[in-house]
Amino acid sequence: MSGKVELTIKFLVVGGGIAGLACAIALRRVGHRVVVLEQYSDADIAKMSHGGIRLPPNVSKILFHWGLEHALRQVSITSTAMEVEIYETGEFIGTHQWEEEVLRETGGEFLFLHHVGLRRVLYDAAIAAGAEVRAGVTVVSVSGDGPHVTLTTGETLLADVIVGADGRSSVVQQAIVGKDVLSATPYQCLFYNTTVSGALMRADPQLAHFFKQPVETMFVWMGNNRTAVAYRMGGKDEFALHLWVPPRQKGLSDDDCWEGVDLKEMRRQLGECEPRLLRITQLAATPARVQVKMVPPIEDWVDAHGRMVIIGEAAHPLPAGSLQGGAMAVEDAAVFAKLFSHLRDKDQISSFLHAFQDLREDRCASVVHTEQCNLYFQMMPAGPQQEQRDQDMRAKTAQGENVFGGGEASEQWDQLRELCCYDAEDEADDWWVKWGLLRERAKQRSLDMEAEMNIARLSSLRVRA
Repeated sequence: MSGKVELTIKFLVVGGGIAGLACAIALRRVGHRVVVLEQYSDADIAKMSHGGIRLPPNVSKILFHWGLEHALRQVSITSTAMEVEIYETGEFIGTHQWEEEVLRETGGEFLFLHHVGLRRVLYDAAIAAGAEVRAGVTVVSVSGDGPHVTLTTGETLLADVIVGADGRSSVVQQAIVGKDVLSATPYQCLFYNTTVSGALMRADPQLAHFFKQPVETMFVWMGNNRTAVAYRMGGKDEFALHLWVPPRQKGLSDDDCWEGVDLKEMRRQLGECEPRLLRITQLAATPARVQVKMVPPIEDWVDAHGRMVIIGEAAHPLPAGSLQGGAMAVEDAAVFAKLFSHLRDKDQISSFLHAFQDLREDRCASVVHTEQCNLYFQMMPAGPQQEQRDQDMRAKTAQGENVFGGGEASEQWDQLRELCCYDAEDEADDWWVKWGLLRERAKQRSLDMEAEMNIARLSSLRVRA
């Protein structure tokens, strides 16, 4: 446990996904009371948690620091390499391996695991830390005026702070912003997320190659308006497949479907692709489908009363399937709890919520932009820019170098390295030292001066009397 806060308050966290559970863990570590409200039951979540998730070093180091390293290693594998192919032909373009020096610099590791496995680790940790998690409850309204949440049952729950960790279609976000930001944004493409049995792949001569790498490797296929990512996951003998493809033909619904869609639909969306990728989809489990949207920055993360705030995808939605999706949620939680570890007076609540947005806004906007650029880089339309990209990477491979060693690809890798070296908790500590303490001292000095003036007034009155 971290050092305990002087003043303990109650937080209601709306949403029991990665962002909500990470927030509960972080707040309990500093001693606050937390209730998490999740609309889906555990059984519902198990059905919806299709596919894998990648945890980059900037988030794995936070979770390790929270004491979750052992639990994570039981359900994940560590990856140190990437292999790049052409989507349509399967042509090998090259590989890229994380240098040991870079990994040491980041302070974490690349972990690959099932989404449901990560949620279970976070859920168990939140419960063990003393958080209350209520599943199967639906929030219909929230308010920062005398902070309260109303459920479909009519029950009203009170708190000192309401945290909206309820994803892209956030009830709390709509209460703060006044509109449904996600629905107002058009989608660019579709994301399919599924898994494949490892035993089936190893038994297939076309696919056994993916399990015979000298190090754990993530495979990336770059195509014409299409891209795919695949990797082995820990915890269960399965292979994750992420697929980004153009929208379906007009007249067909492309709405998000976490419960799963017909596997034939995903295969039809493949377009022209290499034989191994086609074979993987033939062995795949039921996929989830999500619209990929480039949501503009949300200006207000805090309500007018200074008692409600949004975090994670509710505050800064990333393109579906982004590498940093889960990472940003955990970073938010770490920074948020660090700020509230300094709470001494309820008058500080509003300033801490606004400080959270100030601290996280630029970082998250930068990450969102990088993820959008990465997706475009991988599914770049056929043309001169795409040809130059591929030629640069082939040249690096021919020279025996890492495929992201120069040119436009190098810029993408440098951005990724910068992202992964970020330390969320250090940023929060720096803010407190530079600004938080200064504000508190200024406030105390103001109070002292007011007290001195009051004493002077009383002395003057006595003299006159």
